[in-house]
Amino acid sequence: MLEGSRAIALTIKNIAPAVVSAYPITPQTHIVEDLAKFKADGLASYEYIRAESEFAAASIVAGASAAGVRVYSATSSQGLLLMAEVIFNIAGMRLPVVMTCANRAVSAPINIWNDQQDVMAIRDAGWILLFAENHQEAVNMHIMAFKLAEELKIPVMVNVDGYVMTHTYEPVSIPAAGEIKKYLPDYAPKPGQYLDPENPVTMGALATPAHYMEIRQELHDDLISSLKIIDQEYINFNKIFPSLKIKKSKIKNFIDNGLIEYVGPHNPDTIIVAMGSVVGTIKDAISSLPDKGGLGMFLKTKQIGILKIKCLRPFPSEQILKILKPAKHIAVIDKAISLGQIGPLASEIKTVCQDKIKTNINSFIVGLGGRDVTKEIVKKIIKQAGKKSGQAQFIGHLSS
Repeated sequence: MLEGSRAIALTIKNIAPAVVSAYPITPQTHIVEDLAKFKADGLASYEYIRAESEFAAASIVAGASAAGVRVYSATSSQGLLLMAEVIFNIAGMRLPVVMTCANRAVSAPINIWNDQQDVMAIRDAGWILLFAENHQEAVNMHIMAFKLAEELKIPVMVNVDGYVMTHTYEPVSIPAAGEIKKYLPDYAPKPGQYLDPENPVTMGALATPAHYMEIRQELHDDLISSLKIIDQEYINFNKIFPSLKIKKSKIKNFIDNGLIEYVGPHNPDTIIVAMGSVVGTIKDAISSLPDKGGLGMFLKTKQIGILKIKCLRPFPSEQILKILKPAKHIAVIDKAISLGQIGPLASEIKTVCQDKIKTNINSFIVGLGGRDVTKEIVKKIIKQAGKKSGQAQFIGHLSS
């Protein structure tokens, strides 16, 4: 039984990056506090660099990564926004940085509780963006993240809901350092991929209009190509760590890979789409609905499916479309809002489905600023999923 932050910190310690740099910000702080203590107690060999700001922390790991070593950082909310310039530079220079974002609301007004508006502000920066539902998935994703980043030369951000995951306790298994090395060997970049006086290279140089567009397209194309690699690495990971694999549902129709998870009937009436810890609440809400057979029977008789998005960038459009095609109604639950539009995930889903299927897609906004997402809210969304609305629907107001 471990706090989510502790589980992540222990995993990073066992992965053994060469450099860790971060600036404490709620609710990420416990992760980097633990990493600092491991170093102070002689339990870790990484260089732990205390930064004066999140901008500096991101710059430190960018520099260390450019020098050819494995690095790690973590942040939340305003800290991620302060890093934004460097976040884009890290991706543009193809540095294999891994970072945890303990998702938290952004100001103003000031709010330290959970939603996912922070990561949505940098979703187009060129990083692979993964979202964990629970502690075990967070542990697994961090180990995979280093493998993906170093193989693809694309940075990876693992998103965990602040407080909901960072400060709660769940049963979780942490593989030992020796076990991790079987899957993730020591980082050994090739000459020309890092700064070396004996083999000079330039990173992040000035690109004129004659070259900039092609460079950005190359990063875009590599992100799209990474979909297959993320999926394959999920298979490879579970072969080496079978005991860490998330237990499959007893329901026969169950799809689980590195990009998505789907549980429900082949031809559902309604599919609920979400990502992060709220998926656990959705599963719990459906299983608690009055039905003698529990979750499995309810999904079968009421024709409701649950689609969990594990990877937001790159967006697994083809896999998502294949699952959504049979549904009559799609309810997309976002813990973020694209102000003046709809939920960011809902916008992605609508784009995927446009001109391909005539499904009713509704955008539901929940949990902003840490507002509780209860089973009653999920049940209300299920009831409203069949009603057409082109607007973002905020569910969970205190008045309601």
